[in-house]
Parts: sequence; structure tokens; C-alpha cells
Amino acid sequence: MTSRLSSTESGGAARHDWLSNRTMEGQLPQDATTRAGYVALAGLPNAGKSTLLNALAGEHLSIVTAKAQTTWQRVAGIRTEEAVQMVLFDTPGIVNTRQLFHRSMLAEAMTALREADVAIGVVDGAARTPATELGAVFESVEAAGCPSTIAVNKADHPRFDPRAAGRLAERANLPWHPVSAFAGTGLDALLAFVREHLPEGPFLYPEDEIAAAPTRFFVQELIRETVFEHFHQEVPYSVAVRVEEFREGEDPIYIAATLYVERKSQKGILVGRQGAGIRAVGGASRRKIEHFLRGRVYLDLWVKVWDGWRRKREGLMTFGYSVPDENA
Repeated sequence: MTSRLSSTESGGAARHDWLSNRTMEGQLPQDATTRAGYVALAGLPNAGKSTLLNALAGEHLSIVTAKAQTTWQRVAGIRTEEAVQMVLFDTPGIVNTRQLFHRSMLAEAMTALREADVAIGVVDGAARTPATELGAVFESVEAAGCPSTIAVNKADHPRFDPRAAGRLAERANLPWHPVSAFAGTGLDALLAFVREHLPEGPFLYPEDEIAAAPTRFFVQELIRETVFEHFHQEVPYSVAVRVEEFREGEDPIYIAATLYVERKSQKGILVGRQGAGIRAVGGASRRKIEHFLRGRVYLDLWVKVWDGWRRKREGLMTFGYSVPDENA
């Protein structure tokens, strides 16, 4: 679809040896050493992981709303500097419950940490988070077995107090950095830590790409983000989005997507009186998608009911979510 993304509709993440091409173009000296690797952001819900990913990648890639637990899958953004490339993973909040959907999200976070070359634990420095919950984040980050640090977020907040998180981080022998993902402050020291600890090696993606997922994925996420902005209570948490058709050769680009809810009553709320609800979601989503794709879009939205899809393994698999082991 566009060179700004690492893959189009059927593409996926893959390693590439791009160093030789860069050298031929004269962008790096022939003897230059490049570093590249995966960086996982992990933490409790609503700690600001998605805002931090967007700030580090320099693009709105991950859902950001006032509601907690809106990241349901790994979202990968790419930050490329002169000789360093970071593939940054936003992950679902660490919540340990027996519900299948929450176990799916926890599996996503743990997989990202296992694959990481550098791990960043993100905690909310403006909240009074119990030490046990902070400890669970630190343990997960340490268990990744790679260089790790803690980002104590929301330094711009009036109630910001990093002392509790800092003391626990020091007790766990982890370095920590006060940051504001929203204001973009404190990021230089965090980035310096990542640069220092990434492994030497060729870039994993072309340097002009900013995301590591099919275009459809980000379109679906932008629609889902809009649902969270327009609806409350259980409705947005029950919505899955699937792009059914994507005609990239047309102007405007034609995109058809289906929003799946779990109950008939939720469909009525989402559609709204005389279709007002779904029209509002469609208009706001279209503007976001046009900004993301840098082109005009015709967005066609439909709403269907899939009874209790979050409680069914088939439902999770259909929408691309992790399916945890039944015995896990």
C-alpha cells in the first residue's frame, strides 16, 4: 500500500539484510556498525505504553484512549536513526485472570518479552500502584532475560511521584527513567539505554518504514479506537473489527469492514437511532485512516453479532488474537 509500512495486505514481518543496499546508496560508511533489534514495552493497563510507543515511533500506531486495557495485541512500530533501528512492541496490559480473552492478551505480552532484545517496563508514576502489582511488572521484565529498564511515566502529571516505583526498581537492580510519553520529555535517556543495549547487526526493515504489520491491521485498530472514543461501558470491549475488502488501486481507496459485537443489544447501541452511531464512528474513523494512508478513503462499515466471541477459541483465532493453551 505504501512505503511507510513494512508490509501490505498479505505481508508479514520478516528479517531483511538491508545494510548492503544502504552502503551502496552512500548513506552509511562501508565500515559503519549498525544496531537493530526488538524492544518490548510491558506494564499494567493504562500505564501509558501505547502513548510511549507512539512517541518513540513518531507516528500514531497504537490505540490511545482514556479507557484502560484497549491494546489487545502486539503493535509494532519502527524507529530508525542513523545507525540504529528499534522495532518497538506495544503490548496488552499485564492482567492475570482465568478469563480466556485476558489470558490471550497476557500471552501476547509474554511472547513479546521472550522475543525482545531490550525490555522496558512502563509504570504510572502518577498513580498509587500497589507494590505487588509493580513487582509483577518488574518480574515479567526481568524474566525476559535481556537488558531491561523501567520507564516511570506521566512526569507531566501534577501527582507524579516516581519515588515508590524508583525504590522498587532499584531493589530489583533495574535502572529507571522518569518520562512523559504525552509531553515527550525524558525520552532521550531512555533511548540512549536502548541504543546501548541493542545487538549489532543489519537493519531488520527498510529505513523509511514506520510499522511492522499489514495495513489492514492498522485500519482495524483505528476503527476500534474510534469505537472506544464514542461508546462506554461494555460495548467497546465487545467489539472486534475485521477488514473484509481493501481496494488500494481506487481513488478514493475503498475499505469495507465489519464490526462484530457479542450481543444483539450491543448492535443496537452501536448502530444507534436511524444509524447515527455507526455514521459517527465511520466519519471519525475515515478521517483517521485518510491521515494514516495519506489518501482519500471511502469507508463502508457493517455491524454483525457473534455471540460471546471473546469466550470462544474460534472467535479469538478468527480475529487474529493469541489462543492460550487450555492448560495454561
